[in-house]
Amino acid sequence: MSEPAEIEAAVAEGRWAEALDLLDAEPGAARSPALHELRARAAYGNGDFEASIAAWEAQHGLLCTAGDHVGAARAAAMIAMFLMIDTGLMAPVRGWLRRAVHLLDGHDEGPVHAVVAAIRAYERFMCGDMAAAREQADMAIALGRRQDSSAAEVIGRTANARITILEGHVAEGLDQLDEVGAVLMSGEVDPLTTGMMLCELVCAAQGLALHDMASEWTDAMERWRPDAAFGGLHGRCRVHRAEILRVSGPCAAAEHEALRACDDLRPWMRREFGWPLAELGNIRLRKGDLAGAEEAYRAAHEHVWCPHPGLALVRLAQGDLDAATSLIADAVDHPSQSPSKERPPFGDLVLAPLLEAQVEIAVAAGDLATARRGSTALRSIATVYASPWLDASACLAEARVDLLAGDHDGAVGASTSAASVWAEVGAPYEAAVARLVLGQAHARAGRQTTARLEWQAAQSAFAAFGAELQAANARRLLDGTAPADAHRGSSPVAEATFRLDGDVRIVAFAGRSATVRDLKGFRYLVRMLADPGREFHVLDLVAVEQGSLPTGPPAGVGPGDALTSGGAGLPALDDEARHAYRRRLAEVDEDIEDALRCNDPARAELAQCDRDYLVAELAYAVGLGGRLRAVGSDAERARVAVARTLRYATARLAEHAPELAAHLANCLHTGTYCSYRPDPLAPVAWSL
Repeated sequence: MSEPAEIEAAVAEGRWAEALDLLDAEPGAARSPALHELRARAAYGNGDFEASIAAWEAQHGLLCTAGDHVGAARAAAMIAMFLMIDTGLMAPVRGWLRRAVHLLDGHDEGPVHAVVAAIRAYERFMCGDMAAAREQADMAIALGRRQDSSAAEVIGRTANARITILEGHVAEGLDQLDEVGAVLMSGEVDPLTTGMMLCELVCAAQGLALHDMASEWTDAMERWRPDAAFGGLHGRCRVHRAEILRVSGPCAAAEHEALRACDDLRPWMRREFGWPLAELGNIRLRKGDLAGAEEAYRAAHEHVWCPHPGLALVRLAQGDLDAATSLIADAVDHPSQSPSKERPPFGDLVLAPLLEAQVEIAVAAGDLATARRGSTALRSIATVYASPWLDASACLAEARVDLLAGDHDGAVGASTSAASVWAEVGAPYEAAVARLVLGQAHARAGRQTTARLEWQAAQSAFAAFGAELQAANARRLLDGTAPADAHRGSSPVAEATFRLDGDVRIVAFAGRSATVRDLKGFRYLVRMLADPGREFHVLDLVAVEQGSLPTGPPAGVGPGDALTSGGAGLPALDDEARHAYRRRLAEVDEDIEDALRCNDPARAELAQCDRDYLVAELAYAVGLGGRLRAVGSDAERARVAVARTLRYATARLAEHAPELAAHLANCLHTGTYCSYRPDPLAPVAWSL
């Protein structure tokens, strides 16, 4: 039997597993509200989100039974806060907030009232209701000051600052955020609130494309994190670090940080897990890993996170203009309304990256009207939300439009401005993209020597950044194998070689030859090159490479069956998680009923989106006939291993045969089934 002080010390010092062991050994833990709170904090720090929520719920129940309404209201508020932070499901958040308000009815004003107001402010902010968010934020500030609740006050001040920015008063809002930042770094606020609000500061700067400011606050988070962060805060810091590295480079470091962020955040996040996944897709798109980018964007989309403009740009890079045009048009016309702290569904800022991509895609399609319309809208946003980055984005869009319209001098001026700004703010990839367009403008005007200078600078910058596909595109422009208005994608190639000679591969592609040490990924690749268009199950690729199976599925096993062959794996959701999801469903249904009673169809629609997400998660975890679906089976492990092995192999190829690596980035498709699908208009004859 352990003393409560011993358990408190373990929690305070971040010894989460030890604290949980001590709680398990404590015979009276189930009857103690205080010990349930310690369990909630320890479970959260230990990565067991659902156990943490369950402990808060147990505390809430005990306090209700004991008649401690204020204590029960505080527990309800804590449940609402953690659900808001990590799930992005606002209907359960609103349900717990209603319980807290009901329990506080008739009680004198206290610190819990301030906390409830702060959480309500952010719930409204994440749902795009700025008027109500402002009202609740003002209340949180006032109550926080009167009740000495620094957490409530700083949350209210942060919400107010972000609202001010989204209303177009950028300078005023940034000044307010600087004041909040000074308070956070003073150590006056608890670690959880400090970490979350530092994250908010970075998100606000990223939303304005103020990457220098975002970098400063990310560095501040990094300095604060080692001794104070816990739970999902480590992963959030990593996402922001990945965002900064996506701008500054190199790509490999950015991808490494994004992958670690996904690993860190997986135990805590639910729907908002789409945020690190989308960032991973953004980084892989820059690298030229189109298959890896698409995989990440699709995973983000499964978490109800908008995969655009990234996925639309993947389609553009693959040469599928129709799909790219359709996807980006739909994203612009119907921007995501999913609740989010990182990308709040309010204001025109959310449209800026979508419009930038729409202009690029429209120019590639020769659609001047759409390109001009998108460029005009982007310039309007850059005027309201003034920042150097947004101004450069608008300049590049204008340069693309001028180039398509035949105004070569206009394109030179606009692309020069964009390249200069991006070079000044430390964005080498964006500066190189602008220089590609600048080179095209000079080439169209007959200034070939000047055009080559720009393309050479762009090629060097892309290569240093790790953007292999873009570097190859710049080389093709320099070699004269692509027209001056060429877009991303592979060039038609008639003959190529990928032949094994001892322990090396002799490679020839697009007029360049090389010798590369053989790798396992190359042996997977040969199987697909030998049969273009055929889909190989990952288990077959692994078995063939090991020499234990012939090609093709095992006798009596169809494509659908192959997914579950091999080891049984682990349940997609354990019993505790499934029960928690069903509790969330019940809370969502309560919110829908309350919204309908209050004649609030907008809230009912948002709650229905939450319900659809939870139902989809449960459907994924439970198969036909109620059987639990397994993950981590042989097929799943093979899928991950094959994708990783192929990515490594193509990365090594890029060092010796960058044109071939760029071609494979376009034509190689990975997943449970893998295939090599070259452009039918540019067939390749392989010598294997």
